[in-house]
Amino acid sequence: MTLPSSLFRALHVERSSAFVLALPVGRAFELFTPEGEKSWAQGWEPDYLHPPDGKLAEGMVFRTGIGGEETLWVVARCDRAAAEVEYVRATPGSRVATVTVRCAPLDSARTRVAVRYAFTGLSEAGNEWIRAMDEPRYAAFIDSWRAAIEARLANQ
Repeated sequence: MTLPSSLFRALHVERSSAFVLALPVGRAFELFTPEGEKSWAQGWEPDYLHPPDGKLAEGMVFRTGIGGEETLWVVARCDRAAAEVEYVRATPGSRVATVTVRCAPLDSARTRVAVRYAFTGLSEAGNEWIRAMDEPRYAAFIDSWRAAIEARLANQ
């Protein structure tokens, strides 16, 4: 493995966005587990490495392959009672990110979902990917989650 030269400077960027779902908080939270995302995220097919049954828990490890990139994921924190989950994900040779999803009840039938990504580049290609994920693109990316979930709910 070749490490970048000392001239490489990793780019670190944090992005946040939120949306509201017409679901109780518990049902909304389940949509942001690795298994729950399969119901609405196109191409999302996690390969569970530990535990192999895909049971959500801190320390869970899985991988995905979307857009031609393999990404490794670790559940860093999971608090079902607080409806919060945090993942650390690494796309080798490109970038690392911490992803935090927090679901907060607005009332018994609506939930505010806040999604925060903290990206760090691992290479110039990763830095370029992060630069391209500017505020408007990030907001559109997270809004696409809302749209996909609402489409799924409408077809139930």
